[in-house]
Amino acid sequence: MNKKAENIIVGISVGDLNGIGSEVILKTFEDSRMLELCTPVIFANAKILSFVRKSFTSTVQFHGVDKLDQIVPGKINVLNLWREGVDISFGVNDPKIGEYAIKSFTAATKALKDGEIDVLVTAPINKYNIQSEDFKFPGHTDYLNQELEGDALMMMVQDNLRVGLITDHVPLNEVASHLTEELITKKIETIRKSLIQDFSIVKPKIAVLGLNPHAGDGGVIGKEDDLILKPTLKEIFDSGTMVFGPFPADGFFGSSQYEKYDAIVAMYHDQGLIPFKTLSFGKGVNYTAGLNKVRTSPDHGTAYDIAGKDMADYNSFKEAVYLAIDIFRSRNQYEEISQKPLKIKEKQL
Repeated sequence: MNKKAENIIVGISVGDLNGIGSEVILKTFEDSRMLELCTPVIFANAKILSFVRKSFTSTVQFHGVDKLDQIVPGKINVLNLWREGVDISFGVNDPKIGEYAIKSFTAATKALKDGEIDVLVTAPINKYNIQSEDFKFPGHTDYLNQELEGDALMMMVQDNLRVGLITDHVPLNEVASHLTEELITKKIETIRKSLIQDFSIVKPKIAVLGLNPHAGDGGVIGKEDDLILKPTLKEIFDSGTMVFGPFPADGFFGSSQYEKYDAIVAMYHDQGLIPFKTLSFGKGVNYTAGLNKVRTSPDHGTAYDIAGKDMADYNSFKEAVYLAIDIFRSRNQYEEISQKPLKIKEKQL
């Protein structure tokens, strides 16, 4: 596949059609300059998107195709995955709509896996109405982790703020039982590699937040920080990774300590995402690090309350497209640089 910037093919899963996904997708590409950066392919149906387009003031034009080899560079392409009509009721949680969301997502994932698209950007889904006999995953990330190579890790990104999670969609009362030396080591190594190959940071500095209030306060408020986190982080640091902590989580972001590090590692979902979204809401991106392919998504959900009302802010989705393109370029550059020493050795031999 051609790796020139203007030919990067961005596959887009349409998400929940009763939510704001289609709206933020179309609003993102109303700016014709976006088509100078990439060629978008929306996995859906052209008639459906025409209906969505009427729900808000838009002049955006798109090109319907039936096969991926028919896509046209410089245009917004819509791959017609189905022909039948779909009843859209903005703001309604509908299992039938969930079926189309998964049809779009799984088809886009297959295209990504097969190299027919370069990167994948996913619009928001409803985690409840997507469940079926054929799809029993909590969300996008778990399915991608099964279908692609590597170990998926949720990383939230906004400019130089990057927050990675040791555990993601785990109930709070189960988090401590998941924390092992093996898991912590694996996740931090995934983050380190991602910072190098995806963000072009040569020697990344990583901060780790403690599990308990005040990072356990010497064992007074929980022993996990002293018994698991501290020795594990020391071993990781001694192996050459610039990892620091565990830091008390309550003041870490408010004191701007996060600005000193290339990534922050949180022990559980809300510990990382609450401060992240407070600092960056509307422009943050959810990036699935650790896989052999690039996938991003906006930092918001289906937003049923404003769906179909021409109120959706598309900036997070737009940033997700930008980040996917940037990471794709960084990975290609990293691969080229990594291969050069091998070529030199071959010549010397």
